[in-house]
Amino acid sequence: MFEEIISMENLLEAWREFLRGKRGRADVQEFSLLLMDNLFVLHRNLANRTYRHGVYQAFNISDPKPRNIHKASVRDRLLHHAIYRVLYPYFDRKFITDSFSCRIGKGTHKALNRFKAFAYKASSNNTKTCWILKCDVRKFFASINHYTLKTILAKHITDRDTLWLLEQVIDSFSSVAGRNIGVPLGNLTSQLLVNIYMNGFDQFVKHKLKARYYIRYADDFVVFSPNRQELGHILPKIRGFLQERLKLELHPDKVSIRTLASGIDFLGWVHFHDHRVLRTATKRRMFRNLQEKNGKIETVQSYLGLLKHGNARGLQKHITEDEINYSKCTDFSNCSSWDLSNE
Repeated sequence: MFEEIISMENLLEAWREFLRGKRGRADVQEFSLLLMDNLFVLHRNLANRTYRHGVYQAFNISDPKPRNIHKASVRDRLLHHAIYRVLYPYFDRKFITDSFSCRIGKGTHKALNRFKAFAYKASSNNTKTCWILKCDVRKFFASINHYTLKTILAKHITDRDTLWLLEQVIDSFSSVAGRNIGVPLGNLTSQLLVNIYMNGFDQFVKHKLKARYYIRYADDFVVFSPNRQELGHILPKIRGFLQERLKLELHPDKVSIRTLASGIDFLGWVHFHDHRVLRTATKRRMFRNLQEKNGKIETVQSYLGLLKHGNARGLQKHITEDEINYSKCTDFSNCSSWDLSNE
């Protein structure tokens, strides 16, 4: 496995994948000027195990809530791609079907469709009350325990050199000074590592707790049942597993057991039996972005693609009306053309 990761063939393929959409960036252009020399040096450092991961450049984004992103050097990000290319196919086979975050052929839209299908089954074709346990892991990426993660990896990977390489990546970052916790938002490897980290939990919920209707997307997960008492019974077991096995905590303000008829907020949409509407905060953010970009056609098309996955014909009409002048509206929440009420 290690030899495959560090091979020149894999490094070159990783570079081609990494380069997509980044050709115009200064650091990428600088690295590419001496591409083969840089690749040979990286390969040699990996082969003789003198490689050390570099430092990160930190910056903040709003997506929609504030997030702290850590960006690695071009050399290190290239290596992340090389690791991902080899490890992803191996681990993806081990994941449950209903884990949807950062997986090829999965994603938000597939998760939304699965939500609808599970709601239909749990409610016996909308003839019974459907209860949904919804949970969110508190400070998910920042709370990943390095020792626990490396222990999990060692159960699946026997190659000591590969484990050494993964240790260099994992220990290159800490969300709290002096503590070995956290993986950086921004690393391609982080997306895979958190799914590996949570896979044991997924298996526990599906096979130990026997939850037939369970969906996880990153740190958000839902469990469906026609029996509220059943969900109340498994909640402390879920909390206990996360705390004891993974050193994670549920967000105290984001745990609920509610009926589907009351509306379940999941992945940007509020879900009901026969339809879903865009979350109000998501609508406000959408109109704010349209205002900032003055209704740029690419932005409009992007949001039209989003809105087609729910009941949002009114919103689709609003953002395509020719008479809207986004640049002249200074208070998007009061623009008469921008109705922010539920459809």
